[in-house]
Amino acid sequence: MARALRSGRIAAAAKQSASGFAAADVDYAIERNTRRNGALPFRRPGDLNHLQPQFRVNGRIRAREVRVILGSSGQQLGVMKLSDALREAQSRGLDLVEVAPTANPPVCKIVSLGKFRYDLSKHDKDRKPSGAKLKEIKFRVNIDEHDYLTKVRHGEEFLERGNKVRVQLQFRGREMAHQEFGMQLMEKVRDDLAGMSQVEMEPKITGRNITMTLTPLPANRRKRRFLPPPKEKVPAAADSQNGSNS
Repeated sequence: MARALRSGRIAAAAKQSASGFAAADVDYAIERNTRRNGALPFRRPGDLNHLQPQFRVNGRIRAREVRVILGSSGQQLGVMKLSDALREAQSRGLDLVEVAPTANPPVCKIVSLGKFRYDLSKHDKDRKPSGAKLKEIKFRVNIDEHDYLTKVRHGEEFLERGNKVRVQLQFRGREMAHQEFGMQLMEKVRDDLAGMSQVEMEPKITGRNITMTLTPLPANRRKRRFLPPPKEKVPAAADSQNGSNS
């Protein structure tokens, strides 16, 4: 009895496995026959696996009628029988891709399969946020005006590229006795970079440091205040005089 049950289970498992392979073979055969009977030159089945799962291509489309759009120009070709739509794609040397399967009737585009895949991957890449980096500028309480302006310009350049900026001020020795001077300097930096950024983390004292994090404003709201100084041009007369002296 136990041996019969075991044999029955093995047979059922083998049958289920065989049916799975048979279903895959049927899909492959439909795709192959569709291409031979009026689609594009034959492609390997693996080519279709690169598409997102919700898109059906050519012989994998199940609807009897589809609304057809010419992908290159957006021209509406109207509602067509699936066989007619496949022939239309074949005559243009392109593929038929189902882009809106839930519409009534489903919407298909006549496109190049390779270009369609490329556009999808490019669109997904564009939607991903670009990896913003965290840049750092350091100050001292007794920093002179020239060095201060240089560091603020660097901060604006970082923010203009879409990077976050961590502003750090370090106390040394007896400077710790006057932490209010450090806070005043950090507030000045915050105000001077207000045209390019907003505060993500307010100035915070940790040990001998004050740290503040700024995040860039949207590109259309950024406005620089501290542009690099223009380079001095040597007068032409001076150039000619130097040439004569040489």
